[in-house]
Amino acid sequence: MPTSSPFFAYLSRLRWIRRWGLMRNAIEENVATHSWEVATLAHALALLRNRRFGGTVNADRVAAAALYHDATEVITGDLPTPVKYHSRVMREAFGDIEHKAEDELLALLPEALRPAFEPYLRESGLSEEERTLIKAADRLSAWLKCRAELTAGNPEFAPAEAQIRRRLEQEDLPEVRYFFEVFAGSYDQPLDHLLKPD
Repeated sequence: MPTSSPFFAYLSRLRWIRRWGLMRNAIEENVATHSWEVATLAHALALLRNRRFGGTVNADRVAAAALYHDATEVITGDLPTPVKYHSRVMREAFGDIEHKAEDELLALLPEALRPAFEPYLRESGLSEEERTLIKAADRLSAWLKCRAELTAGNPEFAPAEAQIRRRLEQEDLPEVRYFFEVFAGSYDQPLDHLLKPD
């Protein structure tokens, strides 16, 4: 008989962790919802890399890793980016906390499953290409959140929207450029315009 594990019950609590805690939000966002969006975006970016830009990345692995990319926040909470990256000392301290949180999450799993989950729960278990696509999807999700807030009339997100867009443009990934050209504009459309009748 297997020993009982609280791993998934613990992860399910990501839905209660609010993102963007230092900012006034018109639209609340939690870590679970954000993780799903990052997974779908990362999967799309990986498929675009393979289908349009000659890549050979495993899109399913990228999507699965993206689902878990913020799993440690069930332990650490969502630390706002300006705080996390305020200084080298803060970056190093938070990096150490994240590694310890990864260890704690893995320890919640039955021992036989830990090796299978480790590449998804530890960012260090991913290739540079996988990390790049997931980070781009994470930024893209943050940019889309900023756009949604601006569309809802909340100017609080204007500086973040401009900064994140600038960062995405500087990284200049062809998959992200394609996403902006083909998909991003639809996010500002009302539902009736998205569902075009036959």
